[in-house]
Amino acid sequence: MPQTAPPGWPATVPPPDSPGWQRAAVEWLLDQCPADYRGYAGWRRHPIALAWVATRHVDAQLQAMRQAYRDCRAELYEQLPPRAMTEVLANLEAEGLRLRAAARSAAMIHEALEGKRYAPRL
Repeated sequence: MPQTAPPGWPATVPPPDSPGWQRAAVEWLLDQCPADYRGYAGWRRHPIALAWVATRHVDAQLQAMRQAYRDCRAELYEQLPPRAMTEVLANLEAEGLRLRAAARSAAMIHEALEGKRYAPRL
């Protein structure tokens, strides 16, 4: 029976147990981390460790984005005109949504690397 990926699974990563899924998962996880992470061979050799650190990295980015959204008006009020503030807040909101989705996807990949599999809902 073919494996199924749950909602929120990264589109570029095949479902668990599909041919090449771990290689695609590693590439996707590395895309979520700083570019320098690609220079460490250990992340490719140990995908579960990469998933573990990537989830923490994305979670930290999400926390930072939420804090930036909270602080933006107070800290940039005098430096930005009103239209710019609206644009900056919209950008922060969009990035927060992207990071929240990435955090969910990274967590699902980590779970899949630990052996969790998803069954389709009827």
